[in-house]
Amino acid sequence: MQGRRARGFTVIEMVVTVAIIGLLASIALPLAELTVQRAREHELRRSLREIRTAIDAYKQATDAGRVAKLADASGYPPSLDVLVDGVPDARDPGKRPIYFLRRLPRDPFHEAAQDRPADTWGVRAYDSPPDAPRAGKDVFDVYSRSTATGINGVPYREW
Repeated sequence: MQGRRARGFTVIEMVVTVAIIGLLASIALPLAELTVQRAREHELRRSLREIRTAIDAYKQATDAGRVAKLADASGYPPSLDVLVDGVPDARDPGKRPIYFLRRLPRDPFHEAAQDRPADTWGVRAYDSPPDAPRAGKDVFDVYSRSTATGINGVPYREW
């Protein structure tokens, strides 16, 4: 049994293999985190577009006379829940409701999972200034309450 050599890996081969795997893992982890952040940012963009489109549709329905409006009202929805719950169609004799959203999306950067979707968004009233949004008697716009900054360098609150 002179020509036989023991089979297996040497310690040096094992150390080199573990070092290579560690190096690859250290490169892949930041890329995975970036991918997750990009996905959440995409979800935020989609949700903001969906809600803002519904707010605009509500305003157009109000201007067209399909949604009853008080004399001193702006024509924007009084809350985000109205977009999902619906409002009676003022032109329909049966007063069937008009719905603007099937469901209200959540802010993907809001941490508290138990909050209602409407409570995850910051809202801006029609009479509030653009640089200092505040809630009021209607919902003119929505924004993320997150204090984080996006990959593009713009805070999520300003999207």
